[in-house]
Amino acid sequence: MSASCEAPVVLLAVTGGVGAFKGVLLLRMLQRAGYDVRVLATANALRFVGEPTWHALSHHPVVQNVWDPGNAPAGEVHVELSRAASAMIIYPATARVVGSLAAGITDDIVTLTAACMTGPVIVCPAMHTAMAEWDLHASAKRALAEGGVHVVEPVRGELASGEVGFGRLPEPEVALQAVQRALSPQDLAGRTVLVSAGPTREHIDPVRFLSNPSTGRMGYAVAAVAARRGGRVILVSGPTTLPTPQGVERVDVVSAAQMAQVVLDRAQDAHVVVMTAAVADFRPRTRAPDKLKKDASGGLSAIPLEPTADILAALGAAKGDRVLIGFAMETADLVANARAKLERKNLDLIVGNDLNEAGAGFGTPTNVVTLVSADGVQELPLLTKEEVAMRILDRAVTFLG
Repeated sequence: MSASCEAPVVLLAVTGGVGAFKGVLLLRMLQRAGYDVRVLATANALRFVGEPTWHALSHHPVVQNVWDPGNAPAGEVHVELSRAASAMIIYPATARVVGSLAAGITDDIVTLTAACMTGPVIVCPAMHTAMAEWDLHASAKRALAEGGVHVVEPVRGELASGEVGFGRLPEPEVALQAVQRALSPQDLAGRTVLVSAGPTREHIDPVRFLSNPSTGRMGYAVAAVAARRGGRVILVSGPTTLPTPQGVERVDVVSAAQMAQVVLDRAQDAHVVVMTAAVADFRPRTRAPDKLKKDASGGLSAIPLEPTADILAALGAAKGDRVLIGFAMETADLVANARAKLERKNLDLIVGNDLNEAGAGFGTPTNVVTLVSADGVQELPLLTKEEVAMRILDRAVTFLG
């Protein structure tokens, strides 16, 4: 999603640390996530990454001080910036900036703007281990957290000095998640959300299996958004190449039988279960111990199949008061088939996909879905899978009451 004048504004404040180059990556990620990014930079930050880079990539002038009237038609740069912004992230945040904010000292564009913010402020400290473990710095971070600032702790890793220790700047993906979480309603806090995702594989022999084209992107999006909204998220994943979303517990499985075992066990503690996985409906009746060879005709005469466990039906039969959401991928009669599945499997909501719709189905970053519940049918337009995940979880929260 590209930024536009309607996009929420995020202030990216860069201070004078070696990790400033990672801010360029974060800027791009924020833009792809749909934010309009305005860059604030201290003089020392521009020693590491120059003004032309920030200007070119953000499509906005770089705000460097409070004295440039071009940045504030009404006269107060830091006040106008803070009013326009939904959130502010300081990435990286030096020890000086962390200490200044904690002490209420506002002597540059970054600290002045942070002090005026009514939206969330996220601070990502990064420095050498000796500074990161300094008692006064730890006290400053605690003061920020107690004052409502979101502090993303540095990690252990290779430092600019070549040493390995605590103080390394978190990766841009972690910072992006922190912004998204700070801007998300925490309406799943205290709730456990179980999500299944990806395909299953049913082996014919040691080198061949039955599967489907699912990449897991829809389920991973649901897991990521649920974690941002404060949920404790358990992701049961079939084989996929996707990275685990920030703050999500991931359990890897391969077959439908393995997925059934894990999902039915972990669902006992879940408040919401979202079954996006493309679970195989059939598996070979027997698995050959050795690689099957071609017969005289150059093929195989037959591979007898048997049904796999119906995980969604088992969840519905023991539903209790948990919210249960399923998916239905169809090529015809989407709403009728989805309604029948909703009732047959005792679901609160079913998300219907029509594979004939452009932009829907396996492997795409987008989806076109229809939400079917006892309350009615809601057709959604072409959306990113993350946006679809938001809509699904909005409904889940409604069902939770």
